[in-house]
Amino acid sequence: MAKDFEISLLLDYYGSMLTEKQRDVISCYYNDDLSLSEIAQNEGITRQGVRDAIKRGETQLKEMEENLGLLQKSKARAAAFSQIRQYAEHIRDYNSRFVYDKSITEQIENLLKILNKLESAD
Repeated sequence: MAKDFEISLLLDYYGSMLTEKQRDVISCYYNDDLSLSEIAQNEGITRQGVRDAIKRGETQLKEMEENLGLLQKSKARAAAFSQIRQYAEHIRDYNSRFVYDKSITEQIENLLKILNKLESAD
């Protein structure tokens, strides 16, 4: 089975909605990079049982993302924050090179502080 990094991200968002067994098996496979055989031995189930649990869990995670879209919204927010940061830095640089208005500099610094708080809360 090829590993999909997105499943690991989906597990962060929706893992609590899976059964404990599914969550543990998927976490071992994607986050701890254990093989199906290693997980089977640790969990006391067959390799096929591990594979089935992973496949069921992946399907459920993808369905939850399809319905709720939390990961996609988070990615969109991160992209918007990045774009806002670029615009603010561009305005700050333009102001320092060509215009220099202290109030613009202060407002941009305040904007960047707010943006940092929003990014760290996300």
